[in-house]
Amino acid sequence: MKKTPLCYAKQGADTLIRKFSVDALPPAGRFHYHQGVFLSGVERTFKLSGEEKYIRYIKDWLDSLIDENGGIPSVKDDQFDDMQPAILLFDLYKKGGEERYKIVLDRFAEVVDMWPKNARGGFWHKFFRQNQMWLDTLYMIGPFMVMYADMFDKPYFYEVIYQNMNLMRQNMTDSETGLLYHAWDDSKAVDWANPVTGTSSEFWGRAIGWYAVAIMDILDYLPEDHPRRADFISAEQDILKALVHYQDEKTGLWYQLVNRVGQTGNWLENSCSCLYTYALAKALEKGIVDQTYTANMQRGYQGVIDTLTFEGEDLILSNVCIGTGVGDMQFYFDRPTVANDLHGMGAFLLMCTQVQSACYKLNFQL
Repeated sequence: MKKTPLCYAKQGADTLIRKFSVDALPPAGRFHYHQGVFLSGVERTFKLSGEEKYIRYIKDWLDSLIDENGGIPSVKDDQFDDMQPAILLFDLYKKGGEERYKIVLDRFAEVVDMWPKNARGGFWHKFFRQNQMWLDTLYMIGPFMVMYADMFDKPYFYEVIYQNMNLMRQNMTDSETGLLYHAWDDSKAVDWANPVTGTSSEFWGRAIGWYAVAIMDILDYLPEDHPRRADFISAEQDILKALVHYQDEKTGLWYQLVNRVGQTGNWLENSCSCLYTYALAKALEKGIVDQTYTANMQRGYQGVIDTLTFEGEDLILSNVCIGTGVGDMQFYFDRPTVANDLHGMGAFLLMCTQVQSACYKLNFQL
């Protein structure tokens, strides 16, 4: 019998849960987006399967790092990467009312309020990335901000994250391809910045994936009647339209550098392929794109599934780029790959659970 997407999600989640106790989940002892992305996928696996072991693992990891007073000693307040896992706290706080979770959420909201911005009001990617905006940031903090705004009545956050998305859209989109550059320095001071536009030189797969996924997740919490909603939808439609043009005809996957299809040195990358397929599935489910995109979603999903290998009960997801800074073409081509790292497996779980949901709600089969 053919496995459902949820079956693959459960097998992927179970593989890493068997491998890592909560205190060893890498980077061990740190509250970080690698764990946050993976556990976001585990959370969605729990919501579809109803299996309590998944939510227990998430809560045990959070409780291993958050003390009784809401402190997280390992968090670095100078980078959004260390705040992304806070999205896991909203549902747990809503259900259990643990005050220490609220303390963490309030603390991070205060950090956002004080975050340094460039001259146009865009968040610096990190404190030591002065004036630099990276696509990654929209995912690291955007969903948190709209979830916080929704739960704790802080509508100002909706406008702030819109401003950041719109700055990226207006200043990082290439008019020829429709793709977004990995990063942009409004001051044009950093060595990778184009002296005229301030953008970096390449369209890195996973960065664009963070952007596309973030917008879809923001739309889950942005009020239906919010005046910025149409702009978020338009931005998502634009990036998905651009991405499907570069989907590999043979495999259904996307390349490490998205527009350099088939170029020597480039390679098909699984984490961005998972993120794009997630965004396509969610956009289809929400009616943001028309049904012609169903074929792209199906090909993306099957393309990733076709790369999987298995070691006994363990599912192995390979061809995932390690964490990456900003560089030139050869820099991205030369990045090492890993199997079953957390942000790769997290992207895989997100894809599988969202494809499962879209198939169910739209009544189509893979």
